[in-house]
Amino acid sequence: MRFPRLLSRTAYSKYERDLTRKILEGPMPKHIAMIMDGNRRYAAELLDGDSNEGHRRGEEKIEEMLEWCLELNIPHVTVYAFSTENFKRDKDEVDFIMKLSEAALYRMADNRKIHEKRVRIRVFGDRSTLPESVKEAIKYADERTSSYTEFNFNVAMAYGSRQEIVSAVRNIARKVADHELELDDISEELFSEHLYTSDIPDPDLVLRTSGEIRISNFLLWQLAYSELYFSDVYWPGFRYIDLLRAIRSYQQRVRRYGE
Repeated sequence: MRFPRLLSRTAYSKYERDLTRKILEGPMPKHIAMIMDGNRRYAAELLDGDSNEGHRRGEEKIEEMLEWCLELNIPHVTVYAFSTENFKRDKDEVDFIMKLSEAALYRMADNRKIHEKRVRIRVFGDRSTLPESVKEAIKYADERTSSYTEFNFNVAMAYGSRQEIVSAVRNIARKVADHELELDDISEELFSEHLYTSDIPDPDLVLRTSGEIRISNFLLWQLAYSELYFSDVYWPGFRYIDLLRAIRSYQQRVRRYGE
């Protein structure tokens, strides 16, 4: 019984290597954004309902996925770690996620590979809603990696795209009222400059796990021309081959930008 399973793993490994070679020969996305969905359902189906363990494994998967993207030389990776709506969840669950995120930020900021690859870690969202300990962890990660430009790892935390857009509108309106801007100065480019992602290129590929086919208030302005890919795999079970398949799907599409 062991031999067929071993043969299957060998064949699967060859498929993975072949697919890696193929995608490296094609146009690679410069920016991949991830909607990491399915931690709780993964826990319900595979971990006897232990949602905390589901979130813990999801956190581990983020770091694993980032390593894959670094190996594939993808310079911008953005993950949707915690939305503004997620604060409506049970307090114990929210507190656990906050502690998990805090520890992960410190760990990644001290990770040798982060510094070898010169990865800048940035967190964007409404920081005013986050615990002070998480804010300190964000500050630590930012200060440790602020000089790096080769790769960018962006974490959307306490983030909602509608709120981001409203905030940008308010800032622009305030500048118009203070005569810092004229109405005719307002353009798509200027609006983008007032978003959290002002110095980050728009995503080429947006990937969502767990089989849900929706955007969930994530980068609504920025993904206007992004390619969307939906995977049935729950986030903690996301594999390297799933990433390769998403990139291969991206490469097989024709991006016309409305032309």
